[in-house]
Amino acid sequence: MKNALLSLCAVAALSMGSPAMAADCYADYKAKQDDPLRLHYGVAEIRGACDKRSAKSELAGRLSGAGWTLLNIVSVFGPDGLESRKDSAGSNFLRF
Repeated sequence: MKNALLSLCAVAALSMGSPAMAADCYADYKAKQDDPLRLHYGVAEIRGACDKRSAKSELAGRLSGAGWTLLNIVSVFGPDGLESRKDSAGSNFLRF
């Protein structure tokens, strides 16, 4: 009985997750390529902590793999902000 209770408590603790981690976190950002200069605005899902610092770290790697340099994170937001940014991001909406 004691083991069952401990197992139940462990499962409950794991399912609660960390408040700093968000299941639905997104960031809008600006990026560039050089020679010739190209700029883009995009929206990306963030898998780590939902803050600008974490988003910057995560997106810089993703973008550089495709030849882009992250300029800045405009904001981080939840799913309620996706629709209003979709048209502005165009083909870079959830691309990276």
